[in-house]
Amino acid sequence: MHVIALSEATADMVDLVGGKAAGLGELIRRGERVPEGFCVTAEAHRLGVIPQAEIVAAYERLGAGPVAVRSSATAEDLPEASFAGQQDTVLNVTGIPDLIAAIRKCWESLHTVRATAYRDARQIDHQAVRMAVVVQRMVAPSVAGVLFTANPLTGRRDEMAVDAAPGLGTTVVDGAVTVDHYVLDGVTRADAGCLTSAHLAELRATGERLQGHFGCPQDVEWAFDGDGVLWLLQSRPITSLFPLPPETGEPLPRVYLEFGHVQGMLQPVTPMGMSTLQSHIAAMLASLGVRVEIVDIGGRLYGDLTELARSRSSRKRLVKLMAVDFGPRAQAVMQHVLADPRFAPTKGSTERGAAPGAAVRTAGRAVVGILRALARPDAARIRMFQAIEEMRVRSAAPADLRTAADRLRFLQARDSEDGADAIMWPIVTGMLAAALPASLLKGVASPDEIHTVLGGMPHNVTIEMNLALWRLAQGAGEHRQLLLDTPPDELATRYLRGTLPDVGMDGFLDAYGHRGVAEVDLGVPRWAEDPAPVFAAIANYLRVTDPQQGPDQRFQRAAAAAEAALEELVRRARRRRPVRGTIAGFLLRRARSLAGLREAGKFAGLYPLRETRRQLLLIGADLHGAGLLEQPDDIMFLTLDEVHAAVHQSTDHRVTVAARRAVHRRELRRRAVPVALLSDGTDVETVLPAAPALEGTIVGVGASAGRVTGPARVVDDPATAHIEPGEILVAATTDPGWTPLFLTASALITETGAVMAHGPTVAREYGIPAVICVPDATRTISTGQLVTVDGGAGTVTVH
Repeated sequence: MHVIALSEATADMVDLVGGKAAGLGELIRRGERVPEGFCVTAEAHRLGVIPQAEIVAAYERLGAGPVAVRSSATAEDLPEASFAGQQDTVLNVTGIPDLIAAIRKCWESLHTVRATAYRDARQIDHQAVRMAVVVQRMVAPSVAGVLFTANPLTGRRDEMAVDAAPGLGTTVVDGAVTVDHYVLDGVTRADAGCLTSAHLAELRATGERLQGHFGCPQDVEWAFDGDGVLWLLQSRPITSLFPLPPETGEPLPRVYLEFGHVQGMLQPVTPMGMSTLQSHIAAMLASLGVRVEIVDIGGRLYGDLTELARSRSSRKRLVKLMAVDFGPRAQAVMQHVLADPRFAPTKGSTERGAAPGAAVRTAGRAVVGILRALARPDAARIRMFQAIEEMRVRSAAPADLRTAADRLRFLQARDSEDGADAIMWPIVTGMLAAALPASLLKGVASPDEIHTVLGGMPHNVTIEMNLALWRLAQGAGEHRQLLLDTPPDELATRYLRGTLPDVGMDGFLDAYGHRGVAEVDLGVPRWAEDPAPVFAAIANYLRVTDPQQGPDQRFQRAAAAAEAALEELVRRARRRRPVRGTIAGFLLRRARSLAGLREAGKFAGLYPLRETRRQLLLIGADLHGAGLLEQPDDIMFLTLDEVHAAVHQSTDHRVTVAARRAVHRRELRRRAVPVALLSDGTDVETVLPAAPALEGTIVGVGASAGRVTGPARVVDDPATAHIEPGEILVAATTDPGWTPLFLTASALITETGAVMAHGPTVAREYGIPAVICVPDATRTISTGQLVTVDGGAGTVTVH
């Protein structure tokens, strides 16, 4: 079948007619007004022969007048890939020779640089894609444009957006003219621009019909002809919208704050990781007297803060509490939410979001734990590391687990680990001791000076890990060139096979192999399973040829500068404000004893996670052997309840896993994750007033003092990152798995974060400048661009 009428195209014929033709066929069957036409199928493209006789017959049935010739690739106009503007359209084509040439041009556009790059970015197999071509009777529009049935700028699902211009719609989608922009929110507006109020009402009604039919927000191309008749030229899913929060049926909106970036995660969490993290985070917050439901939105961890926002007591301290882990971006959006009348406290809302009994119990334990740590920080630190070692030993599974059922019982029976107080309160004490002096020393010490005092912090397990890796690299000796010249993946494969020379990796992975990037997600391999990121970091270290730029030297310099700055600052503060100066000096000294412990709590929690993952993979291997999973790690796309059904009832989950993997792959490609969402889909940050910025300067938040100019290196995946000494690392976010890259980088820029988060903490301890919360840094800055990072001013200047 080489040519079919457009009216015969159906949604299940995408492989034959492509996404655009399938969508148009569905519109015709729904009774929508679509220009008549036909489709030259992907089968003709596969054969590489234009079926001229069939095309001539179909063209003559259209009246042989002017037509629009449009690409309709088999990977086009799909929920996960719109291919907007990536392939060709030819308008006002008249006559057989020009029609055949236009069809051939559409075929050729499948392999343009832009279309190829688009497929590469979405991991679409080039060989599997074919090109069908739509030929439609040409509409002579008086005005045309695009309708989005959800607001693509803010994400609001109760608003539609229209861009329109006189004449052909291609001028709108190509960006060739200034367009009239309309937001449709149900309010009738006076005639304005090129569209009347009647036009807008008809477009809104059409959008509601199409969204109802296709079941998701639509991107619709349309045209009004000279008689004022509306024609639909295309309808496809809007692929850029972030998924909606779960439906609650409530009249008032709810607010959800993204929690994943606190752990350096913006990538989607696997379903198994999500189910684990939801319960762990909720339990941790409940122990602090706070009730927050953790919600899966687009595979990301969002906390429902609605009740806290509407609580008279909680809302007073909500923004301040976010300073430590969530950072300035989260604080800004929450301030906006709290000013929204829809989140005003209501009668009886005082206790919402609070767990009074737990709060009282926690307060008592907190007072004892914090006072003990302040009084004897060395003893608190010793108790903490003893508790971590006990957790490591306890986390191991018993040796008598033999079957999948045995392993599952072990996982389901695991209790929360003891020793939480011994680990938690020294960390909290260190964070408080580091945070409080800034207000005590206002007008006496600058933020830069306090950042300097908090640099080179001892007792940080992540710093110790990075220095251990540096020592490993320095001891490479005769294997130096092998480690420099061999791709990290190949080195990892050889190491796991036992064919790599001994470079000391065994010892490093014994101590740190339970770590990795996005390591709190159970579904993500640990370094012990895939050490490629470790080998990539070693190669970066080996490129450091100046001994003074070695991380051990940089760390020592940062520590020495911190101690000197502390003494000078305390002397000055005592002279000007004796009481405050004395208290601030005490706290800063305690901070230098305890604040480095911040990483230890997560480090400890990774031991039981490692064992849980190991047992799950063994169960997955059994289920794979039984034909219930395609591969062992498919188990990470199930929940424990679903695993129970597979183990005890032989439930086949292969279809479920395939669907979830497809969604996960799609979400992995998403580069921007909203800091906060409302239940109507609003990305709260998009409705905040834009901050003023100087030409060429991007404003963020200073998180580590210093000023450095150097070439940027934008990194999406630390596993394969190649960073030359002196380059400035630019990333969406970082977690401890990224920090080996800091040893080579001269500065850090991230899109998210908080001053006390993992990345900035390690940056300060290495003495490299850091600016966080830089909007769209990974898209605004390109690798190789010369940039200046000013960690004191919180600015990034692109030269």
